[in-house]
Amino acid sequence: MSAAYNQLLDAAIRHLEDLKSRGGRNVAVSSQTLRELSQPARAASSPVQSEIRNQKSETQKTVATDLILDPQVKAANFAALRERALVCVKCPHLASSRKNVVFGVGSIDAQLMFVGEAPGADEDVQGEPFVGAAGQLLTKIISATGLSRADVYIANILKCRPDTPGQSAGNRKPTPDEMATCIPYLHEQIDLIRPKVIVALGATAVDGLLGQTVGITKLRGNWQTYRGTPLMPTFHPSYLLRNQAMSEKRKVWEDMLAVMEKLGMPVSDKQRNYFLKA
Repeated sequence: MSAAYNQLLDAAIRHLEDLKSRGGRNVAVSSQTLRELSQPARAASSPVQSEIRNQKSETQKTVATDLILDPQVKAANFAALRERALVCVKCPHLASSRKNVVFGVGSIDAQLMFVGEAPGADEDVQGEPFVGAAGQLLTKIISATGLSRADVYIANILKCRPDTPGQSAGNRKPTPDEMATCIPYLHEQIDLIRPKVIVALGATAVDGLLGQTVGITKLRGNWQTYRGTPLMPTFHPSYLLRNQAMSEKRKVWEDMLAVMEKLGMPVSDKQRNYFLKA
């Protein structure tokens, strides 16, 4: 690889990194360029040259994907990701028992993303996350912030419902192996959507994203960081269905108030006073 090429490549990388440091969030990347970036580096004449090329190739990919893609390219990449997930059979026991892959729903340009545990029976039937009783409560929580389901993006750690052999009802927690196998899809969703804030719903979602062993009771309400994005852990809506104490509802709402403030959303006095005792 010529010295002139290396100098040009270094200059391009520095330019993109400078754009990012100054708040740049959009760069036009053609489909052809993306295809070329995805190709492995050509064989080099020595191990040292090969390592240099590989490092530069990885830097190119990181910088290119770290900035938001052209909207059409982004939509195409998201659609392609969805198609891959819909035919996934990496967990044969889940693929054989599922009715639908539950990929996710909402805006791929959302500033706010919710991540739950795994689809339940209702989600498995409809192919959409959070449509059962817990999902209806989540929709109310989202609406209380002034947003709608169409404004945010909702996904799960697992795209398939965990199988429950011998059970006619009920759900089970995903295993660590299942989460490790499926979470790359979520990584790609987050990298393409680039939300400003992620809300992790419940202990399993927090475990899958952060690997935290601290209980959700202690962790909720305390800002974390996931792949460079602020993350708010809070209780899963199903917890509020089991424990409807006003104090517990207020805890979740305080977490959402913090999220709204982080996003720069207006918060009315009425919203600040939700679930406070008279």
